[in-house]
Parts: sequence; C-alpha cells; structure tokens
Amino acid sequence: MALTSHQFRGIVDALTLVLPFTYPADGVMSHFFREHRKLGSGDRQVISETIYATLRRYNFLSALIAPDEVTPRHLAIAALLRLRGHNLREITDQLSEDEKKFATSLKGRGSQLDLTARSELPTWVIEKLNWPEDEIVLLGQSLQQAAPLDLRVNSFKAKRKNVMEQLSAAGISATETPYSPFGIRLKEKLQLQKHPLFLEGMVEVQDEGSQLLGLLVGAKRGEMVVDFCAGAGGKTLLLGAAMANTGRVYAFDVSAKRLDNLSPRLKRSGLSNIGTTLITSETDARVKRLNGKIDRVLVDAPCSGMGTLRRNPDLKFRQSPQSVKELNVKQSAILESASYLLKPGGRLVYSTCSLLVDENEAIVEAFLAKHPEYQLMPIAEALPKIDLGDGNYLHLYPHRHATDGFFAAVMVRSS
Repeated sequence: MALTSHQFRGIVDALTLVLPFTYPADGVMSHFFREHRKLGSGDRQVISETIYATLRRYNFLSALIAPDEVTPRHLAIAALLRLRGHNLREITDQLSEDEKKFATSLKGRGSQLDLTARSELPTWVIEKLNWPEDEIVLLGQSLQQAAPLDLRVNSFKAKRKNVMEQLSAAGISATETPYSPFGIRLKEKLQLQKHPLFLEGMVEVQDEGSQLLGLLVGAKRGEMVVDFCAGAGGKTLLLGAAMANTGRVYAFDVSAKRLDNLSPRLKRSGLSNIGTTLITSETDARVKRLNGKIDRVLVDAPCSGMGTLRRNPDLKFRQSPQSVKELNVKQSAILESASYLLKPGGRLVYSTCSLLVDENEAIVEAFLAKHPEYQLMPIAEALPKIDLGDGNYLHLYPHRHATDGFFAAVMVRSS
C-alpha cells in the first residue's frame, strides 16, 4: 500500500523529535500525537510502528545508510524499505530525486555488519556482558522483537483455569505461561481495558518475569511485607493477593505519579491489605519506623532497564557507563536501608530489570560483604515448584525464557 504524504511526513517529524534521545520515546510520541490530532488511527499506527521499528534496528539502519548522512529522512526511507516491507514504488512520491537514488542503492548494502549492528546493543553493553559473540547476537535479536502481552490472574478473585475458559469463550487465543502459575500469554496484543476480566480486577497486565520476582518474596498470610520501590504496583498487587488479603503490604515509592497509577488498579483488585506511602528517599522517617518489624522486603531497584529493550528500545541510547555508575550508588543505598526493615529470619529480595553485573551481582556481593547477618538463598529453594535452576541468582532472558531481562537475589537475615 502506498504511503501517504501525511504518513511519511509524520514519520520524519516524529523521528526528528525522538532521535536526540533526551526523553523517553513513548512520552515523545504521546506528545507528538497530541500535537497532531488530525492524524487518523491508521496514520498513527503506521507512524508509531515505523518509529519503534527504527529504534529497535537503529544501528543496523545506520550501518546501511553509511557513508551517507544518518538523517531522519534517510532513516525513514531505510526503515520503510528494509524493515516495514514497503517497496520503492509505494514511497517514491514522497522522495526527491537524490532520495530516490539513495533508496535504490539500499538494496545492495549491509553484507558486512559488525556485532553492534547485528545485536543492536551498544558497544559498552557488549563489553560489560562479556558473553560469546553468538550468545550476544541471540540476546540482541530477542530484544529487537516486540514483547508479548502477558497477564497475571488475580488469585484473590479468580483461578487461571477459569480465566482461560472465559478468554476462550470470547474468542481470545491464549496459553498458560511456562513458569508463573498465575500467568497467561495472549497470542495477539489486544486492548483489554474494556474487557470484563480487566474491569472486574481478575487480571492485570504483567510480564511473566515480573510475576516471578514477586513470587520470590514468598509472602504468606498475616505477614508484614514491604515493596520498597513499588512504582505502579504490579508486584505489590501480586503480594497482596498471595497473602489472601491478610496481613499488610506497604508500598513505598518516591514518585507520587507512580503511586497514583496504583490507585485504580488497587480498587479493581478488591484488596484491602495494601497501603501506599510516598517517601522522600530511602532514609525517610516513615521507612525507619518499621525497622526490625517486617517479614519480607522486595527491592525492585531503579536500574538501567537494559532488560526491557523489547518495550523501550530507546533506553540503550539514553544510558551510559556513567549513568550506570550513578545508579549503582542509588541501588546500594536503597538495599542498605531496606535491609534494616527485616526481623531475624526475614527475607530480602533484590531485583532489577538490568542485564549488567554492575547493577546485579556486584551490588549484592558488596552488600553481603558488609552484612554477614544475611545469607543467599538458592533460587530453587525460594521457588521450589518452578524449575529455574539451582544457583544463588535468578537470571531471566528473552532468548531463553521469553520474558523481559531480569535479575534477582534472595537473602535471609539470620540475626
């Protein structure tokens, strides 16, 4: 189908805004569409899908374009022809004579691509991972794919079997996730906001990997649990449901906006054992008053997000070795403060959606060296009914587990 002038101009204009990588791409795109309200739904879909395809394969496209200048127009042309399945006839009306020559030349380019272009991972990330080249490519290729739509069944309100039956009755194709006992993976991405299962709080959108992080906490009925970096509360809600609406879950976060996003989800869930608390920092007095009183703490720490590139492909351009070092300071400080909350015998889970040792094992090992009262719990012991290996750390990868990239460590306080 031929591309309209509105669509081509929209792609170029949106790329011009996104490519400085100053702000998250999803926010930039939302602002762009608010400023261009006359674009139809079909136009918006074409523009959005082309932008995200370009971000996912930016290094590949840049290698194709070289030695020509990597401009928004050149990127748009290359993405449409090499990624989006258009032929030259369908876009030729939008191109100058020089651009037609450039577009024609793209057919013969790209035979020799370096590891950065093949994996779509920054050189500094490749160096930090220090994996074999073929494994880097497999990881990178999996991160270039759009993430599936995973749901978590609210165990306080429903059973997975019954939800699967309702989805099937509605003609929605889905499968049970292989690891999480509450997970469902839809075959196609759907708008579920108006579906009764969503409106009645029986399901929430949540990646299977994120569900597994919540399950590592092992929250039980009647306990006192803290979700230290609760965000919009996906794992908070899992914890509250796992406790069968008993005990207390404290949802801490420094962002009022994120906690506000939890409110409608909490209302739908039917849970009353969750309380949200806005804190100023990890050393907030409202945190310290619970020191030594908590049974279990989840620290899903702020991180580079390198494991979420399927959803946020622009993150790899907005992070750097320096930004990771700055995050390391926050991660260590948060883990330190969170550890004081636990009573003897309590369980501390540290997790990130990062692939980098600097944000994962290095943080945990430095903490353990300082706190001999904490010992690692093997993942097989923390998740006895789920086969994810028998090591001391949980690593989830999209090319191995079909989840986002996650890391987790489970520690128990002995005294």
